[in-house]
Formats: sequence, structure tokens, C-alpha cells
Amino acid sequence: MREQILGIIEKNSRINIKELAIILGAEEIDIANELKAMEEEGVICGYHTMIDWEKTSIEKVTALIEVRITPQRGQGYDNIAERIYKYPEVNSVYLISGGYDLLVTLEGKSLKEVSKFVSDKLSTLEGVLSTATHFILKKYKDHGTILTRKYEDTREKVTP
Repeated sequence: MREQILGIIEKNSRINIKELAIILGAEEIDIANELKAMEEEGVICGYHTMIDWEKTSIEKVTALIEVRITPQRGQGYDNIAERIYKYPEVNSVYLISGGYDLLVTLEGKSLKEVSKFVSDKLSTLEGVLSTATHFILKKYKDHGTILTRKYEDTREKVTP
């Protein structure tokens, strides 16, 4: 039942316990207890709302920053990753394979603000060898949710 609950709430964190119980053919109290247990165990780490910021008047810039670092003896990448994720601007930090070691995502009000964070804070951390910043220009799909509608040609057809 645990995997079924996780699959459902990952797609819709607003679903209520009663609906979950009906879908899974279980008692509401069992669902509530399982959710509580998963929260306490750290399996469920939080609940989030996905927002398409392009449809608001709020200016936001999202960047993906690849970071190459020198791992620390006995610590690997964990200490520097922790120093990076403690910055409030940082949304996520991932250890990745390939030419870089970490992938950092962050948001700012402008390209300049994000660039300043990278040059003043991230690049100056001890152990950071290099960074590569990529700005998100448009989101088509995020966390499994399609954010853009397919273009539909509304012009009148002309036939000879």
C-alpha cells in the first residue's frame, strides 16, 4: 500500500485521505497512519505546489549550475553540497555523473542577481574548481506536468 500511496500523492499532494482510502480500498485511519509514519521516517519530505511563474506578474529567473569540485578526504562531496544547499537562493543540489560533480538549481529576480550569486558566493567556495551556468528560458514540462499548450493554428483555411 505504501508504494501506491506515494505514487498517488506524488502526482497530487492535495488529495485528501478520504479519496485515497476510496481509491486504494482501505480505511481512512490506515491511510492517515501510513502517511504519518512515512513523514516521521523522512520518506515524505514535504508537500509542494507547482506554479507557472510565466503566467504571473512576478519576475523570476531559474538557473541550472553545473559545479566541478574537489572532493574532501573522508567526506566526499557531502560537506560542500551541504554548504551550497544552505543558501536560501538554492532550490536543489544533486550529485551527478559526467564532466561536473554537482547540479545546483536556483531562482532569482534577474539574470544579474543569479550571476552575482554564482560569482560572489558559489564560485568562491573552497573546493569549487569551476561552474557552468545555464538559464531556463522556457519550461515545457516540469515534474511530470505539462506547462504549455500545443500551438493551435486559428487562421482560416484558404483553398483554391
